[in-house]
Amino acid sequence: MAEHLTTLVLGGTGKTGRRVATGLAARGVPYRLGSRAGTPPFDWTDPDTWQPVLHGVSAVYLAYQPDLAVPGAAETVGAFARLASDHGVQRLVLLSGRGEPQAAEAERAVTASGVPTTVLRASWFAQNFSEGYLVEPVRAGVVALPVGEVPEPFVDADDIAEAAVAALTTDAYAGGTYELTGSRLLTFAEAVAEIATAAGRPVRLVPVDAGAYAAELTAVGVPADVVALLTYLFTELLDGRNARLGDGVERILGRPPRDFRTYATQAAGVWRA
Repeated sequence: MAEHLTTLVLGGTGKTGRRVATGLAARGVPYRLGSRAGTPPFDWTDPDTWQPVLHGVSAVYLAYQPDLAVPGAAETVGAFARLASDHGVQRLVLLSGRGEPQAAEAERAVTASGVPTTVLRASWFAQNFSEGYLVEPVRAGVVALPVGEVPEPFVDADDIAEAAVAALTTDAYAGGTYELTGSRLLTFAEAVAEIATAAGRPVRLVPVDAGAYAAELTAVGVPADVVALLTYLFTELLDGRNARLGDGVERILGRPPRDFRTYATQAAGVWRA
């Protein structure tokens, strides 16, 4: 039976996946990283790699790359969930996008597999400023984005991972949908101001036109599909639909979410580099 106690962490090298793996290890839960560099390797674009990673797996953290908003994502994650069901997987935890219609479609596709599923709907990751494409702009002191004054409940990736580990290691949250957010609503300008204070250096947000933003990304070699995804995430999703707090962190972890200021203070060294 021990063979069937392994947890598969898809996106195991990503912002949340590597944190989930760390959390599972801390609990002594055997896990397998699902990534192109994993053993065996896993690739969302190659279904032939799916079956090997499911051998001996009882639970799966399902984080889809690049995003559930991309065309075909629902069909892909649905097919994987059905395969997981065929392999006897007993628990799925899906990282979903808050306020994304395409993500809701993917949620339905995964739950239709029949495997007890926990859906974690997350808002913008705070760590996008310190572990992603926004690091260098912050270091340079100018963050140019196609955003306005609509506030966002930035969520800490540590909270997402901790909630995921809880859902992966107990049946208590199976079948539930949880909206994970931070503790406050902040505009991007306010978030950048918090970062500037924590880093002890001038950093300012410069709002730009969406078309100009896309053109700049294209000019520096960002692939067209990534440009389209980022433009969608920064424009359509920032229309106020997510300008409210969720209670998912409290419901699963029994405590308030980590505050953005705490995150910025802890990450400050990255922006001083």
